[in-house]
Amino acid sequence: MDDEDRVQNTGSSQKNKTVIKIPSFQEVIESSQSKSTPPSLFAPSKTFSQAFAFVKSSEFYSPPPPSATPPKPPENSNSRETGQSGVPPSPAPTNAVASSSSSQRRNAILVSNRQKGNPLLKHIRNVRWEFADIICDYLLGQSSCALYLSLRYHLLHPDYLYYRIRELQKNYKLRVVLCHVDVEDVVKPLLEVTKTAMLHECTLLCAWSLEECGRYLETIKVYENKPADIIQGQMDTDYLSRLNHALTTVRHVNKTDVVTLGTTFGSLAHVMDVSMEDLARCPGIGERKVKRLYDTFHEPFKRVVASRPAVSESSPPNNAEPCSVTEDKEIKDNEEESKRRKKEPEPTVKSALSAAFAKYADRVKKKKSPELKNGDTSVAMEAEAEKGKS
Repeated sequence: MDDEDRVQNTGSSQKNKTVIKIPSFQEVIESSQSKSTPPSLFAPSKTFSQAFAFVKSSEFYSPPPPSATPPKPPENSNSRETGQSGVPPSPAPTNAVASSSSSQRRNAILVSNRQKGNPLLKHIRNVRWEFADIICDYLLGQSSCALYLSLRYHLLHPDYLYYRIRELQKNYKLRVVLCHVDVEDVVKPLLEVTKTAMLHECTLLCAWSLEECGRYLETIKVYENKPADIIQGQMDTDYLSRLNHALTTVRHVNKTDVVTLGTTFGSLAHVMDVSMEDLARCPGIGERKVKRLYDTFHEPFKRVVASRPAVSESSPPNNAEPCSVTEDKEIKDNEEESKRRKKEPEPTVKSALSAAFAKYADRVKKKKSPELKNGDTSVAMEAEAEKGKS
């Protein structure tokens, strides 16, 4: 009995014993160094499709219907994707910049680099201009150009204009020589410039100030693409307006008179054929208007120059001052010339040829007979001249 009690006591004591193991210092250091973070319970997936991939395998999932045209992605998404990926956006095309610069050049006057410092450029205000490497001084359009010339510079360098025109060749349809008249004696230099411009088929424009030169350049550039009909006067097509335009050119004739004449006589031809009495019968047309209308319709186009009045041969009155000797000689010479013109017949081709042959025969006779006397030769010449007149 005692033995059994002991065995039971030892079993119960072994069960109640707990062993506490104390780690060493080295084990504590190693465990602290190799200590890692505990594994996280939440492990997110990399993408949205991976997170919800299990939905496709469920019974509630149905694939979408196939689309005919794929939807276009919006521009904002593309820009965001490009910004997130780090790829720089593609550069804008340079065609728009080139077209804008070319259009600006078309609307501007191109000035040669040799015109730098010219005070004329300060007076080009209504049109844009810019420097360019061109042959002419001012390029005013695709087929028009201008050369600037000062008369003072032309006097120092007379051949400058010729060489500049030769450089242009035939590249431009309109070639303008813009001449700045800045000297007092302009007759001789302006004549030389005019001759040079006409011989080389250039248009000469003369200006007496730099402001006028600038205005010429601006006007040519502004009217570059406009037709030539724009400078013509616009006339109405109806007959009454044309009749009004024609008859109002006569002085003191107004539009009311034109309406009266048109309704009375019907046309301009009838107005021109009527007499002064018929014109005077029209109401509102007085004597002065009648005379002016009649004189306008019946005076000749070529004006007859009044002949010089004949000088009376009678002695001047006592109160009159005595004429000088030179005046008397001039009067006598004029009278003799008028008498000769009256006596001489009108020249014809036959008379001119006969006179030329007579002179030629006279020269031949002089060569053959050098011993003839002066009197004989004069008599022979007079005889031949009379034969030629006959």
